[in-house]
Amino acid sequence: MIHEVDEAIRRLLAAGDVPGEQGELAFDAPTTEWTARRNAPTINVFLYDIREDLTRRKSGDVEVHGDDGVLLGRRGVARWFQLSYLVTAWTNRAQDEHRLLSQALSALVRTERLDQDWLTGSLAELGLTVGLQAGGPVTEGGAASDVWSALGGDLKPAINLRVISPLAGEWTPAGPPVTEGMVLRSAEGQAHRLRYDGPTTAEGDAFAVSRPRPPAGRRRRSEPIR
Repeated sequence: MIHEVDEAIRRLLAAGDVPGEQGELAFDAPTTEWTARRNAPTINVFLYDIREDLTRRKSGDVEVHGDDGVLLGRRGVARWFQLSYLVTAWTNRAQDEHRLLSQALSALVRTERLDQDWLTGSLAELGLTVGLQAGGPVTEGGAASDVWSALGGDLKPAINLRVISPLAGEWTPAGPPVTEGMVLRSAEGQAHRLRYDGPTTAEGDAFAVSRPRPPAGRRRRSEPIR
């Protein structure tokens, strides 16, 4: 799911022509080593925090049917996670960085959810809304300075981006549809098929065959007395 959110962000920024033909988009940690290797104007989208939204947790599963109505399987309900990113711009001049960061901000604040055309893989299959918030505070329990200190770099202006995304539940495929009648076997090994209009490979007398009633006054032990 995380890599699918990364791809959706890439498509969102590309729709806003960010970072442009001469620029690059990276999801690497912006460490000092990464900075030294950079050789083009770059927008960096760094994932620094992942946590579950416990208020949206549910249990159970849902049935998934094909276009023909046949049951394909059951999928556990999705669990929702908040993915927090720091979006930064990297050029050789602060003025150019601010211009590039402004372009990224304009693209991110235009929508509060990722368009379905930007979703791939499990996110596209689920068909659920993937929310997006740009420009809010850094995730609770931390600060921007703490993030940069952990990266070993200097404090840099950044857009805090939060994506609320579902993680698909476990998939349990259904068995093939039943095409045979139910077969009952007696203790003596005799097989009897219940009334059924379809084909069967069961051997033995079928319940669909009508049988004569026993003579009056004689009842089989298996029949209740009325």
